[in-house]
Amino acid sequence: MRIALPPFIHDSARRLTPNRWDVIAFPLILCTIALISTEYHQTMAPLSALKAEPISLDPTRLPEYAMRTTLRMLAAMIASIVFALSYGTLAAKSRRAEKVLVPMLDILQSVPVLGYISFTVTFFLALFPGRVLGAECAAVFAIFTSQAWNMAFSFYQSMRTVPHDLGEVSRSFHLTGWQKFWKLEVPFALPGLIWNMMMSMSGGWFFVVASEAITVGNNTVTLPGMGSYLAEAITHQNLSAIGWVIVSMTLVILAYDQLLFRPLVAWADKFRLEDTASQSAPQSWLLDLVRRTRLLQQLLAPVTALVLAVTRHPLRLERRSLALPFENKVTTNGVDWLWNALVVAGTAYLMWRVISYASSTVTLAEVGHVLLLGLITLFRVLLLILLASVVWVPLGVMIGLRPKLAEKIQPLAQFLAAFPANLLFPIFVIGIVRFNANPDIWLSPLIVLGTQWYILFNVIAGTTAYPNDFREVAANFHIRGWQWWKKVMLPGIFPYYVTGAITASGGAWNASIVSEAVSWGKTHVDAHGLGAYIARTTASGDFPHIILGITVMSLFVVLFNRLLWRPMYAYAENRLRLH
Repeated sequence: MRIALPPFIHDSARRLTPNRWDVIAFPLILCTIALISTEYHQTMAPLSALKAEPISLDPTRLPEYAMRTTLRMLAAMIASIVFALSYGTLAAKSRRAEKVLVPMLDILQSVPVLGYISFTVTFFLALFPGRVLGAECAAVFAIFTSQAWNMAFSFYQSMRTVPHDLGEVSRSFHLTGWQKFWKLEVPFALPGLIWNMMMSMSGGWFFVVASEAITVGNNTVTLPGMGSYLAEAITHQNLSAIGWVIVSMTLVILAYDQLLFRPLVAWADKFRLEDTASQSAPQSWLLDLVRRTRLLQQLLAPVTALVLAVTRHPLRLERRSLALPFENKVTTNGVDWLWNALVVAGTAYLMWRVISYASSTVTLAEVGHVLLLGLITLFRVLLLILLASVVWVPLGVMIGLRPKLAEKIQPLAQFLAAFPANLLFPIFVIGIVRFNANPDIWLSPLIVLGTQWYILFNVIAGTTAYPNDFREVAANFHIRGWQWWKKVMLPGIFPYYVTGAITASGGAWNASIVSEAVSWGKTHVDAHGLGAYIARTTASGDFPHIILGITVMSLFVVLFNRLLWRPMYAYAENRLRLH
């Protein structure tokens, strides 16, 4: 007779016993905690420590530099997510706030990263005097300005294009605004937001040199990182050091693709808007690893329960509680008129302050010259956005329709999007000088690095979010060729394309700062354009002319968005919305 012995470990205790997957997962978590702890101690060090230990071109220092740069970019990414959710929601939910916030977002994305650095580095250094933390905050804020705007645009676009029938379902279930936000609007926006997070992380690499090697007038702050390492390599014309930067950057991009974005893409696939399952869902070994752990799942259970409790809480902030109790149609029109008057008055006051500050050293002839430079840069931006659209819209659709292909292309696209223009400076400078080429023509391709990837990533996001059952209906009706593009796919991805084109415009203007004025060692090559003008005035610390260049750039971007992209955006919202 066989006797059943009681298990050595009770079931309740067995759940707290690590399994083999926990053994693999815990070292990753411990390494992350150690990296954050080390970075914290380094940021609290005195500012003099930066000058005591200058940037070394020794390749063995690159792992440390890569760690610090990656943590800065992740900190900026967290801040960008919070900003996108709050800013995009307020702009989408409030008609009056939208009139201010959306044009302000146009201006914010048009202000170059160097423009933010010019005015924020002194503020953060004064906020944390004598500490590296001030310089770190300035660098994180600079990276934040290269990440946040396109994420805010993506979330705003998703909030405005939530299908009406899903909104009616949420009302039939009596969801409060808070519950609707977390159960409908955020899940609907997640696929596009995650792809824009990838673009933002990659776009941060484009300006990592400017954020870690900051020079404004007589103030120079150099933080240990891959950007400052690259700047030092360019100054010393060290091609082997540039090669090591490329290798390190490739490894870092592969790491955060596998450890961050691949799990997010696989997890967000369940939020796709469709009635039929996707044929091949994206996979992530890290997500599968976390799901198979035993002890880690138990440790994360309280956090998961807290998040679910917060998102399910019936918090009520009704719209009528923000309205006047006697408000009717006539009163609403009066409040709108008063609000518009306040916005115009505030804008006029800010313009007056800028003009009064800059008029002491800026002449009308200088203003006309800068406007002409802005037109030159505008022509470059328009041409390159058109070329990028022709190339990347069909390729983005092809990638988005094939999840397996997207998994293979994703790291390559992130690497190409993250490839800083600074790494191409030697080729362009040497080629232009040797062949006596025209910088106005041959420096223009560098701006592509700041435009095409916004379009590609948003088109991929739109294609992956396109309902699979819609594509099956088109296949059943044998819709093919140009009719398929015209009637099926282009209308479905058009809102995402417009979002990508708007952010690509801002990215192109920002890219012009480093693309129209390049250097290799002591050799400098400048093209005619507004970007080169801002780069020169920023390097010399000429604040009135910096303000003039930034103001003109903001003016061009806002007018361009108002006259072209916003009408296209309204058309996409009203005519091409999924119902």
